[in-house]
Amino acid sequence: MKIKLCGITNKRDYRDAVLLGADFVGFIFYPKSPRYVEPERVIEICGQALPGNHRKVGVFVNERIETVRDIFRRVRLDIVQLHGDESPGYAAELGLPYWKAIRVKDRRSLDALRQYNCKTFLLDTYVKGKYGGTGISFDPQLVEEAVKIGKPGGIQIIASGGISVENIEILFRLECPVYAVDVNSSVEEYPGKKSREKMERFFEVFNRLRRT
Repeated sequence: MKIKLCGITNKRDYRDAVLLGADFVGFIFYPKSPRYVEPERVIEICGQALPGNHRKVGVFVNERIETVRDIFRRVRLDIVQLHGDESPGYAAELGLPYWKAIRVKDRRSLDALRQYNCKTFLLDTYVKGKYGGTGISFDPQLVEEAVKIGKPGGIQIIASGGISVENIEILFRLECPVYAVDVNSSVEEYPGKKSREKMERFFEVFNRLRRT
C-alpha cells in the first residue's frame, strides 16, 4: 500500500512529505480550494533536490483541457488527478496520465469504474457541492466493493476521505487491499499547512501496519 500526501502548498511541507516516505505528493490547482497553490509556486517548491522516487500529482476540478496540459508541462507533473465532473470523453481528449476521482455517495457511484479508460481511481466521500478536502470518513464497505469490481480489469483503487491514524487500520484489514491512501486534512495544522508531528505519527502507524 502506498501513500499520497495531498494539499502541499510550501517547501517545508513538501520536504517533510518526501523525506518521511510519501510515494505521491499532491498539489491542488483548483482556485476555490483553501489548499490552492499557483503553478509558479509549485515550480519553486519542487526545485529542491530531494532523494526518493516520489511522483507529483496535480489535482484539477473541471478545468479547461488546455490549462491542464499547460500546467502539467510547466510544473513537470507525473499524474493528473481529475477531481471534478470530467467526462470519459474529456479524459480521453486530455491525453495525459490520469487518475479519476469518484465522489462516492452509494453503490451506484461505483458504476464510474466501468465508464473510463483508466487504471487508477480515487474514491472520495460525497459531499454536495464539495470537491474533496472535507475530512469526512470513507465507507470501508464501498471501498472494498470498488476493489473487487476493479480487480479483474487490473484497476487500482486509492482510498481517501478522512483517513487518519484512527482509521487507517481498517484499510489494512480489508480482504482486498487498496493500492494507496490519500491523506490530507488529518495531518494539517489548518488547511494548507501540514503538521510535522501529525505526519510523523501517521507514517509511524502506517509503516507499522504495513510490516505486520
